[in-house]
Amino acid sequence: MYIEVILVGVILFFILIYSNVINSKEIIKNGGNLADIFKEKDYEFYLLSKYGDKVYDAEEVYLKRVKNALLAMLAMLILYVSNMDTTYFVLIFVVGIVAFKYPYFSLRSYYKKHLMEVDSLLPYFLKGLEVLVQHYTVPVALAKSIDDAPAVFRPGLKELCAKIEAGDSSIDPYMEFAMRYPVRDSMRMMRLLYRLGLGEQEKKQEQLVAFSKSVSSLQQKAREQKYKDRLNHMERQTLIMLVCTGAGTMGLLVVAIFMTLTTLG
Repeated sequence: MYIEVILVGVILFFILIYSNVINSKEIIKNGGNLADIFKEKDYEFYLLSKYGDKVYDAEEVYLKRVKNALLAMLAMLILYVSNMDTTYFVLIFVVGIVAFKYPYFSLRSYYKKHLMEVDSLLPYFLKGLEVLVQHYTVPVALAKSIDDAPAVFRPGLKELCAKIEAGDSSIDPYMEFAMRYPVRDSMRMMRLLYRLGLGEQEKKQEQLVAFSKSVSSLQQKAREQKYKDRLNHMERQTLIMLVCTGAGTMGLLVVAIFMTLTTLG
């Protein structure tokens, strides 16, 4: 009797939260450290990495995760309320945890794939930028590179150019671009680019040669990594084929032995 009353109370509480009769956002904020236990430290970073300026309120997106997890638990409660026991109670919490964690793992997976794409495209973007820097100043070259740059770099480039045009002559805009795309040598290359923009005209050619060598080195590393990835893929495919062939052969052998024993019996 008591468990039914408690479950009905929990269901009613979930309904009030999801319908916004109870301000769940305030509950989370007032929870203080309790909310921090469930919210991943890098969640907002992954969220902004994927959606950028489209995310107006990261806290609101997080709240939606909480609501969806509560809704999943509510659905399970309604489904098993008539024959609730410890097993179903644990299952409800497992479903809630999965519903809550899935968006986070999805964002993290996207970020890792995103970085692989950035890592492979960065050397070729820098090579095109190197050509522009030979004819223009670094800020102008950056602005002119936006239209032809890979789509993944355009938001970062627009932000970088906007800060430079606003009068920020420090290295900070360059470092923020590198931190937005934290792949191999991105920090070092943006430092070189910044110094290239500061260099006097007579030193520009010398600095440009150093920048060009670094870009060529990055391109070589990218080609080596691409070849290595292709080789690993071929090895995995060969291994899968051998395993499948061996499993199929063993299966046929077992069937043949079984049929032989059946015939002899």
